Formats: sequence, structure tokens, C-alpha cells
Amino acid sequence: MDTVPKEPEGRSFLKTLLPFFVLAHCAHHLLTALPAPMMPFIQEDFGLSYTEVGLVAMAFGLVYGFSQLPAGWLGSRVSPRILLMAGIMGVAVAGVLVGLSQTYIMMLVFLALMGLMAGGYHPSASSLITSWVEPEKRGRALGFHLIGGNTSFFLAPLIGAGIAAAWGWRYSFIGLAIPTVILGIVFYVYMSRWGSGGQAWRVKAERHEEAAPAPGNRRRLVIFLILIIMAGGASTSLMMFVPLYVVKQFGVSKQTAASLLSIVFGTGMFASPLGGYLSDRIGRIRIILVVSLLAGVFIYLLKVVPYGWGIGDLFFINGLGIGAMMLIIGICNSVRMPVSESYIGGQTTSRNRSTVYGIYFFAMQQAGAIYSPVYGVLVDHYGFHFCFTVVSAVVVGVTLVCSVLLWGSQD
Repeated sequence: MDTVPKEPEGRSFLKTLLPFFVLAHCAHHLLTALPAPMMPFIQEDFGLSYTEVGLVAMAFGLVYGFSQLPAGWLGSRVSPRILLMAGIMGVAVAGVLVGLSQTYIMMLVFLALMGLMAGGYHPSASSLITSWVEPEKRGRALGFHLIGGNTSFFLAPLIGAGIAAAWGWRYSFIGLAIPTVILGIVFYVYMSRWGSGGQAWRVKAERHEEAAPAPGNRRRLVIFLILIIMAGGASTSLMMFVPLYVVKQFGVSKQTAASLLSIVFGTGMFASPLGGYLSDRIGRIRIILVVSLLAGVFIYLLKVVPYGWGIGDLFFINGLGIGAMMLIIGICNSVRMPVSESYIGGQTTSRNRSTVYGIYFFAMQQAGAIYSPVYGVLVDHYGFHFCFTVVSAVVVGVTLVCSVLLWGSQD
């Protein structure tokens, strides 16, 4: 029978299992973070159009999204360790197969396999963390957890670009599969001390289970999900095309373009914990609306700023470069993630929380998978600038409409 470790209330996150979830999150995303920065290398290798580039994201994203649904349903019915480890070790195996791909179709198939195996991690991890901590600390805990994923999204473009420049993009996938396996084993061994079936987590979660959400929460939750999926998904999925844009527009090297994504995702190492903390103090709806509007505005500015940082001219907007735009968009996207997960946790009960998280992650991935080929078609036919304008209009428009429906609601 599982036992629950005795922990004083209010203890530091650093003295709990949460740092090991950060480690697991890092392992989970080391390989899933690679397709976007590797896209300039993959495009050149296979001679792809921008529409075919969008299909690469679609192959992973569609399957990854669909796999969240059964994973969310299973999250409250089987051992969390099984799903969490499938989301780490399965990704490592699929990453090696992607690296061994010799044709475009083979790569698509193995990216789809990676998406299938990756689906087990997030519904279980987010649900366990949400239920485990006190409601007033939920945003901070989820933000702390996201440090792991954002660290991977920061490191993977840098390491992957370096490996790809020296030996080719395939070795980037094969090489990063090794630390994924090592980190996954460390997490598995440590989590086993907390109860093999996860019962210890469930018992501990009962200490912090809050009252049932107020009437009308389903309507608010649906509107919130529409905002996150349409505005947040549109903003996040666009980032795959930014390296391609700077290669074509400014003539920079593929390695430099791939490394630029580290700017976007690296912000999560500080912006996600900050966003979670602010949402606990200020409110989740306010934070989401502000960062969504800002992301929409700065996506539009991607098409008018020069290459580089351009921050020498006293930080005036006409002195900012595309690197600064990506930095700001990255901060907005990173802040959005823990706030979204925290809001969903507050609008659900422990009985259905894992299932709702599965629906949320499913919808976010499906949105990205759908947006990407659409962006590819827009770029192929109308160019990058037109695509940036359309995405900006979608993000700002959806945010303004949802703000009318959500403003003033409890979060």
C-alpha cells in the first residue's frame, strides 16, 4: 500500500517532488522542440515548399493532439508513472527513428509516432501538480514546472543547430535522444519512491481539493478555451515560420535562424514562473487578455522591423529589431501557459481535471497542426508579410471579442 510522505504545509517547492517534474518536463521536450529549429535544414535537404513545411508540423501536431484525449481519460485510472514515462521514453525512441529517416514520408511517419508517444505526459503531470498544491499557489507551481519544458525549447535549437551544422539535422535528433533517456530514467526511479501506483499523490491531493466551481463555470471555461486555442495557438504555431522568414528576408545562415528560436522559448525560464506568480496575485483572466493583445500587436511588427536587436536607439519602437520582437512574443507565449493551466484547474474538480486537461492539450495541438499548413499556403501564395498581418488580426480580434465575455468573471 502506498504511503504519503509527511510534508509541512507551505514548504518550498524545491523540497518537494516538483523539481523532478521540472526534470521530466525537460526530458519530454528535448526532442519535440527540434522540428521547428531544424526546419531550414530539413527544407533544404528534401527541397520542400512552404506548404510541405507546414505539413511537417501537422504530422506531429495532429497525432500529438489526438493522443492527449485517451491520455487525459487514462490519467485518473492508471498509474501516472506509466503515462509519464511513455511520454518521455517513447519520444526518445521515435526521435532516433526520425533521425534515421531517409525520405520525407518516412520523417512524417516517425514524427507522427513521436506525437503519439508524447501524448501521455502533459494531462497527467498538469493534473497531479494542480491537485497537489494549494489553490493560491497553483499558478506558481505550474509556472515552475514549465521551466523544464522551456529550458528544452531554449537548449534544443542551440544544440541542435550546432550538431546540424557539423553533421546534419538527423544527428540532432539522434544525439538529443540520449539525454532524454537518461533524464527519463532518473525521474522514473525517484518517482517510484512516492508510490508505484500514484495513490500517494491522489491521497495528498485531497488535502488541497477546493470547493466545486461556481455555477456557470462551464460557459466561462468554453470561452476561455476558445481564446487560448484560437489566439494562443495562432501565435505559438507561427514561430516555426520565423526562422524561414529571416533566412529568406535577411539572408542569414540556417544555423543562426534556428538559434533565434531560443530567444522565443528561452523566455519561459523566467516568464512562465513570473506569469504563474502574477496570476495568483492579480487574476488569470486579466493576465491572459493583456498578453494575448500584446502578442497580436508584436506579431504584426515582425514584418516592419529590421534584422537584429536594434536596441541601441534608446529602446524606441523604431529602433527595435526582429530579435526584440521575438523576445516579447516569447514572453507573452510563456506567460500564457501556466496561467491557462491554472485557470483550467480552478474551473474543474479532481474527478474530471485530467480529462479536461487532455481536451485542452488536444485542442492546442490540433490548432497548431491546422494553423501551420494554412500559414504555409499563405506564405507560398502571398508572402510572409501578408501571413503576419492575418495572424495578428486573428489574435487581436479573438482576444477583443472574448474579453467582452470574460471580463469581470471570477478566476
